[in-house]
Amino acid sequence: MSTNHPSGYGYPTDPQQNPYAQQAGHQPPPAPGYGAPPPPPGPPGYGPGAYGQPGSTAPGYGAPGYDIPGQGTPGYGTPGYGAPGYGAPGYGQPPQALPHWLTPAGPPGVPQAPGSRVLAPPGERLVARLIDLAIQLIPAVILYALLGEWLGNFFVGLLAFAYEAALMVTQHGQTVGKKAMRLRVVDAATGGRPTDSALWGRSAVATVPGAVYCIGWLFEMLDAAWQLWDKPLQQCLHDKAVRTVVVKEG
Repeated sequence: MSTNHPSGYGYPTDPQQNPYAQQAGHQPPPAPGYGAPPPPPGPPGYGPGAYGQPGSTAPGYGAPGYDIPGQGTPGYGTPGYGAPGYGAPGYGQPPQALPHWLTPAGPPGVPQAPGSRVLAPPGERLVARLIDLAIQLIPAVILYALLGEWLGNFFVGLLAFAYEAALMVTQHGQTVGKKAMRLRVVDAATGGRPTDSALWGRSAVATVPGAVYCIGWLFEMLDAAWQLWDKPLQQCLHDKAVRTVVVKEG
């Protein structure tokens, strides 16, 4: 029996050297190359159709559906993902607005409109406080000289309370220093004059702790500095205690 095979396809032309040609009805296996069937699919994860490879339907790293706007399920960092991203003010919540009666502060150097009210700048509140302290300086020196450091400190604290409360109640939320700087203490909810009890309570929280030697001074420093990071009303602790704010009147 002889079988003719085209040369050049990996088969010997001599039948004696071709063992497959000696068995009737037996076809030799196809030579690798053209026309060979594709290899069986391997385990998922490698090769075409695997994660991240072209033609894959499962989303993987770099596959459509992850971190690509408009494709598949939105992932982290994709616009429209449920929870707002970190770094957004208040985690997506709008910033707290000022009361309706309070005018937002304009650019520095621009005068206020007549009759308008803006929050008092911290620097101007400090100047007003220094003016009030200068007025109390001479009586305080006398008390320290007569009573000594510990007892004198106690009565200086009471003096500061009497000065602050008396002027606040009789001058409609102003002291001498606040009048000089055109500042006024008002009710945080309405913008009107606080009640007498609120003005007495505000004066007590602001001055009475100073009657305690050393510790009271530390509290007063913290109290005065609180406005620097309090938002949006820039309140000191004695303002928060009775719900008042300090405004600058235009």
